[in-house]
Amino acid sequence: MRMLWPPREPGPTDADLERLYAYPDRLDRPFVQVNFVSSLDGAVEVDGRSGALGNAADKKVFALGRDLADVVLVGAGTAAAEGYRGVKATEVRAERRARLGLSPVPPIAVVTDRCSVAPSSPLVTDTAVPPIVLTTAAAPAERRRALADAGADVVITGDDRVDLVAALDALASRGLSRVDCEGGPALFGALIEADLVDVLCVTYAPLLVGGTAGRIAHGRMPDAPRAMELTSALTYESALLLRYTRVR
Repeated sequence: MRMLWPPREPGPTDADLERLYAYPDRLDRPFVQVNFVSSLDGAVEVDGRSGALGNAADKKVFALGRDLADVVLVGAGTAAAEGYRGVKATEVRAERRARLGLSPVPPIAVVTDRCSVAPSSPLVTDTAVPPIVLTTAAAPAERRRALADAGADVVITGDDRVDLVAALDALASRGLSRVDCEGGPALFGALIEADLVDVLCVTYAPLLVGGTAGRIAHGRMPDAPRAMELTSALTYESALLLRYTRVR
């Protein structure tokens, strides 16, 4: 891994990466960092999954995102497609989280308008901490009840569509203000529409995928495009790992 911006030789250490990807020290509101990987031609997946696009450096940054976060935010479709389960203590750096005053592992918060997470999902059955299900009043009551009975923290955050401002406020009220969003494209698009993205970490894999794979965000257009500023750029085996923060 070699630093492109800001310039630094030799490549960044783990401590350097932690500083680059750190959340602000003092937060008075939810802070959302979005993580994505894309092919050079904009594909977000290969055969329905994003894993084929990643490399060792991308996986390291992905893991770092979880290490530094209070909560991992993900859409229900992505959680199902990628086989999500609860974050394991062995998957995060215990020393790092303890030093930063974070809980041993971050919970997974799933956004689902229809409460489509099954009580038998590994998100519920294979986890060290209960998942948070951010859903709506219109979601079937029996689904909400079944998930709550299975141990999930079910939170109503909208009438028939999850209100992401309300969802983030609900997370913050639980002490979960450092939000690491892992997609998918519909959730990222909704965050863009609501102007809630503070940081985008995107890895461009040196691949041309073609086909009909979607882009990293889709949904309704925001009132105006959000300007972002490049804050770091890394490269590893021809992949480019970029971090952008919103222009205030």
